Amino acid sequence: MSDDNSHAVRRSQFFLPTTKETPSDAQIASHRLMLRAGMVRQSSAGIYSWLPLGFRVLRKIEKIVREEQNLAGAQELLMPTIQSADLWRASGRYEDYGKEMLRISDRHDREMLYGPTNEELITEIFAGTLRSYRDVPKTLYHIQWKFRDEVRPRFGVMRGREFYMKDAYSFDLTSELGRVSYNKMFIAYLRTFARMGINAIPMRADTGPIGGELSHEFIILADTGESEIFCDQDLIDMDVMASEVDYAVDLQPIVDKWTGLYAATDEMHDEKKFEANVPEGKRVCARGIEVGHIFFFGTKYSEKLGAKVNLQNGDERAVQMGSYGIGVSRLVGGIIEASHDEEGIIWPESVAPFRVGIINLRQGDNACDQSCNDLFIKLAEQGVEVIYDDRSERAGGKFADMELTGIPYQVIIGPKGVEKGVLEFKNRKTGEREEFSSDALFSRLGIN
Repeated sequence: MSDDNSHAVRRSQFFLPTTKETPSDAQIASHRLMLRAGMVRQSSAGIYSWLPLGFRVLRKIEKIVREEQNLAGAQELLMPTIQSADLWRASGRYEDYGKEMLRISDRHDREMLYGPTNEELITEIFAGTLRSYRDVPKTLYHIQWKFRDEVRPRFGVMRGREFYMKDAYSFDLTSELGRVSYNKMFIAYLRTFARMGINAIPMRADTGPIGGELSHEFIILADTGESEIFCDQDLIDMDVMASEVDYAVDLQPIVDKWTGLYAATDEMHDEKKFEANVPEGKRVCARGIEVGHIFFFGTKYSEKLGAKVNLQNGDERAVQMGSYGIGVSRLVGGIIEASHDEEGIIWPESVAPFRVGIINLRQGDNACDQSCNDLFIKLAEQGVEVIYDDRSERAGGKFADMELTGIPYQVIIGPKGVEKGVLEFKNRKTGEREEFSSDALFSRLGIN
């Protein structure tokens, strides 16, 4: 095994405080299951500590988001959580967030705030560093904690006060080129969510305090979702990962394919238009969870904050801007809402904290212990993310924890199987059970 064994852990040594009790204040499945599975622990209202299992999932989601942003041509930086109130006054948005904005003062009585978003700060960075038409296009992003002082935080990480978010910002010379950047992010979002095993449907949405006239929310369908949505069934059935997208080509036809089908949140819903454009048998009215939101707002911030570039003819022009957010921490809850059963979480493999869970049915039995340990070491050496439940607990408790935490594949080893030279393999999603030899198991997992 490599020196870094973080991908392979023994349950007896791993900090995983699972519980059978359902928390009384947890109203939705994701909140209940995240608490029961030992993923998070509440620090105060709407603020959570991420424990090792939950943190692993958070990092998996963040990795996919980062890879797709980079592929789309965005460049990563990191901006601070605390911002100057003067900057927000200059943009005219200081009062827009009302009491949701956490306002503070430093020791010199300078007014500051805990950033709920970063349009102002990124615009100031651009204005202070880039001055030529040759400097655009640029799309910059970061993944950072944010804070909104919700009047009634609820639903765990779905509606918390502190949250982890990816926000990107595009800068372009013209409105037409700005739409090109918007389309790149539109496609990047479809790819990002598809890689996580979820279908997030783009829907026309209200721009709210961010501003602009062009905006789409990306919505996961879930009965517990806060948003009422209306869409064409074809959007739900559409395959977005059928082929790789070449970002160098004109993306407008691909975006048009999606936006040409009716889909809207309740704020933007037009019943007459819905009935006129969607056949009765394909009309879907459901509830959903917002996991991403993109905006194109032109020069709203660049004009006020001086983000302008010099043109070839000597004229000066404010750049066209867009912003693009993904709720990284919210996605953890959103995926659970869309993928769970009565026993617990069912993680899509791409974001699961571990890929394989080993269950020793007879801890203390030399043959079982040896078989489990050998398999654990072999999987670890192959780089497989594996958790081995080596506790001296009842088999029922081990099964319950493995179901609760949603590990995609379970390998169950007991005296009868060891005697026959086979391992029992269970698929968490389908419930299907099979018996394999050790070599056949590795083949099943795609390991040479």
